Amino acid sequence: MIDNLYLAWQYVRFNRAKYWTLVACITLVAFLPIALELLLDESEKQLLSRAVTTPLVIGAKGSSLDLVMNSLYFGDEVPEIITMGAAQDVAETSLALPIPVYVRFRARGHPIVGTTVDYFDFRGLDVADGRMIAVLGDCVLGATAAQRLGVGVGDGVVSSPETVFDLAGVYPLRMNIVGVLERTHTSDDLGIFVDLKTAWIMQGLVHGHQDLTTVEDQQLILTEEEGNVVGSPKVFEFTEITQENLDSFHFHGDEAAAPITAVIAVPVDEKSGTILRGRYLTPEAVHQIIVPKEVIDGLLTNIFRIKNVLDAVILVVGLATVLAMILVFALSLRLRRREIDTIFRIGCGRATITRLLAAEIGIIVVSSAVLIGALAAAVARYDHALVRMLFIR
Repeated sequence: MIDNLYLAWQYVRFNRAKYWTLVACITLVAFLPIALELLLDESEKQLLSRAVTTPLVIGAKGSSLDLVMNSLYFGDEVPEIITMGAAQDVAETSLALPIPVYVRFRARGHPIVGTTVDYFDFRGLDVADGRMIAVLGDCVLGATAAQRLGVGVGDGVVSSPETVFDLAGVYPLRMNIVGVLERTHTSDDLGIFVDLKTAWIMQGLVHGHQDLTTVEDQQLILTEEEGNVVGSPKVFEFTEITQENLDSFHFHGDEAAAPITAVIAVPVDEKSGTILRGRYLTPEAVHQIIVPKEVIDGLLTNIFRIKNVLDAVILVVGLATVLAMILVFALSLRLRRREIDTIFRIGCGRATITRLLAAEIGIIVVSSAVLIGALAAAVARYDHALVRMLFIR
């Protein structure tokens, strides 16, 4: 048997192109379903773990999937905007703790999450370095976001404009990084967390102005009467909140009308949650209330339906690969006719030829198995990051 393996190894070494082509075909066909299974299992764990721990989400009527993906996983699709009145309505029922979230803006690709301090308690988020947000302009970063952006406590991060040309005159905001959260291996690691009013500043609802009573540039003053100063359009809206201009920031309008994307409702108990859900089932209700686990279960059902189709396609491709390999070996035998005749003439029988071919196939299969194992181990090790990159993010 050793002799057969030696001859087979020398043959595949001489025919490297054929050998590596067959190894690559077998590896790809066998690895794809394994990788798909590993990634889908991890995506199911990640999606469900966060959905199960989020009891209820209230948002605008429309796509429940967009609402869940934006509120829980900070997805790119922004659901229809609702107002802070929705959170106040939940608070007035005393059935659940409302946690408003506003996930609309981004900073260098990372989601800016406007929320309240209740969110950090609800998710169990602790600060690894620095402190929690306290005043306007403060932000805390998830561990991954801080690592990717290469920033830390004491640095700043600037929000990205929604469009290249912002005709509304709302400028990017430079936020002061006051803390970095401990790693949780969830979507929170990618977030930049700010107070709701800081998020509203990015939309132009809260802003500050220069003190016109002390300016030297008279072009900034439109009119001045008895101490009342009216600024001209040249008055600068601050894009950075400092100790000097913090007091100048103010909110226009009723806070109940301020925008948010969703409200995470944490019921007092199961009965309270059921009662709260019932209040949103009436035709007069302007908002929808959803159970994230039910939405994610539906998403996973569709994913696994697609997986069945992919499995069928991979099976067909695998069958075609096996037939192609048989054809390659059949043609190889015809091309090696003189070699086989020489083997017969030196006294070897058909069994020897069979063992030689089996040894060649064994070397190819073992090589493919080693590659498949290495690739599967790599996917299993980095499946969390791959799922975040390919499925959730």
